[in-house]
Amino acid sequence: MTCFNFYLYICILNSTIMATVSKERFYLELPSIEVAFLRTLAKKMGWTIKRERKSGIQQALDDVEAGRVHEAKNVDDLMEQLNA
Repeated sequence: MTCFNFYLYICILNSTIMATVSKERFYLELPSIEVAFLRTLAKKMGWTIKRERKSGIQQALDDVEAGRVHEAKNVDDLMEQLNA
């Protein structure tokens, strides 16, 4: 679920309108093919994009938690898996 919360505070001081936008942080999960579009949109809107990348160790731990591991019976079985 993505939540967009933008607040606009308008202060009228001496006939001058000042607008302050508070910044909100949110996370999007999107297909990698859409990243170029998001970058283009962000550039035109003046947004900042920061990308968090997982380290190799964190990716490996996620694989273990998700059950995406296989134990080799012996070295030959391991080599067959690596060459497949």
